[in-house]
Amino acid sequence: MLDYIRKFEKIMYIALIILLGGVVIFSIAELVWILYEGLFLTSVYRLENKELLNIFGFFLLVVIGIEILDTLKAYLRENVIHVEIVILVAVIAIARKVIILDPATSDGGLMAGMGVIVVGLGIAYYLIKKGNTIITKAPDHDN
Repeated sequence: MLDYIRKFEKIMYIALIILLGGVVIFSIAELVWILYEGLFLTSVYRLENKELLNIFGFFLLVVIGIEILDTLKAYLRENVIHVEIVILVAVIAIARKVIILDPATSDGGLMAGMGVIVVGLGIAYYLIKKGNTIITKAPDHDN
């Protein structure tokens, strides 16, 4: 029975990878269209600040999709979720939000909350990296 569940789970992960791959491809196509439209249709060879922020936000959205694909692929291969990759996806997502955030229309509470999230994710990433270096160092048994 457990084997059937594992096979079903593997099929679901493969389906998710295929669907997310399609989303990433369409996102890249839309990013290319936004860039083309901004450079050649709206204002020739010049991007406005709002267009640049939109492009950077879309670019980071594609990176988030690729990182999630990497997480699913790693889980499918090793049957383990890599927390480091999940934290990196969260860092990219919050960075995207910070980049596209308009400080003129945002309240202080939102910005303070994002600051706390950025610091928390930074600390989590540091602790994970530090933990990985401690685990990967082999003890010296020559003494």
